[in-house]
Amino acid sequence: MADRITANLPSRDFGATEAFYHRLGFRTGFRDEGWMILQRGALELEFFPHPEVDKWSSWFSACIRVDNIQGLLDEWQGLGLPSDRTQIPRLTGIFKLPGAPRMFALVDEDGSLLRVLDNADSGKEG
Repeated sequence: MADRITANLPSRDFGATEAFYHRLGFRTGFRDEGWMILQRGALELEFFPHPEVDKWSSWFSACIRVDNIQGLLDEWQGLGLPSDRTQIPRLTGIFKLPGAPRMFALVDEDGSLLRVLDNADSGKEG
């Protein structure tokens, strides 16, 4: 197995988190009362229980790097997630920050930010 690292994010309710990410194409690799691992191919997110997390002030985040950023965005946009910056959950379109690869952002139901970065654009100047 190749070296890897996975994100650890909070979940107010494992059942709700699992259902949200299943809509995004993730499947449950492991779940008990203290830990949950969700996988979508090579993408893996791990969750710990945190029923007190405030989705409006959460600072938890992770980066996901993909080869087909447009395909993933198209798939996730088909789920009808809000794009309004005042909503949680929400999904943005593709944007580019100076010195960063093209990306889009997903904020999950617990307020965790997933930055989805374009592998093809990594290392390019903004």
